[in-house]
Amino acid sequence: MAVGILVVGAVIITVLLAYPSMAPVGEVIPITPGAHPQASGRMLGDPNAPVLIELYEDFQCPSCRTFNANTEPLLVQDYIATGNARLVFRQFAFIGSESLQAANASLCAADQGRFWDYHDILFANQAGENQGAFVDRRLIAFAESLGLDMNAFRTCFENRTFQDEADSERLAGQRAGVLSTPTILVNGMIVEGAQPGYVPSYETIAQAIEAGLGPGTIPAP
Repeated sequence: MAVGILVVGAVIITVLLAYPSMAPVGEVIPITPGAHPQASGRMLGDPNAPVLIELYEDFQCPSCRTFNANTEPLLVQDYIATGNARLVFRQFAFIGSESLQAANASLCAADQGRFWDYHDILFANQAGENQGAFVDRRLIAFAESLGLDMNAFRTCFENRTFQDEADSERLAGQRAGVLSTPTILVNGMIVEGAQPGYVPSYETIAQAIEAGLGPGTIPAP
């Protein structure tokens, strides 16, 4: 799946530096925790914002990594940080067992208020699908590199505390019409592309957001 790449100043440059290249499986690429406006669990933005953006992703999905590097920062800059929309991450772990383990680990990090940092380190360390990038020892190493409470994380992770929740969310996504990742919903409606598996561009998503804002609301610049 291809994503239209928008080069917009320092925002994109910063994010591309955060995701420099596919990581070799044998090493952990550390990250500098980024700015996540009004982060709460898996949500970014004002919980009372008029537009809800839901993002269904699999942490092993290469197109999701590209979307997070190039399109999501623009949505955050133009609509989340301005209070016009809120974004919620939805688990759609379907590529393989490493996907489900990464989803579980991200929710264990969310238990410590660090979902978005763990989300970022997962995408920074993507190394192909089912190639060992997200085996247990590496998922634990990611948590260590972020300075999480490792006793709590290990207990949560090793007990597979959130696997059922992640799997249930994938099934809920399928019932909502999600067939691939990344899939974006705006106010409950899938933002459609030109063909199955097409990843909507920033402009297409922005049009859906502004339609959701309705007349009389000043959209983001």
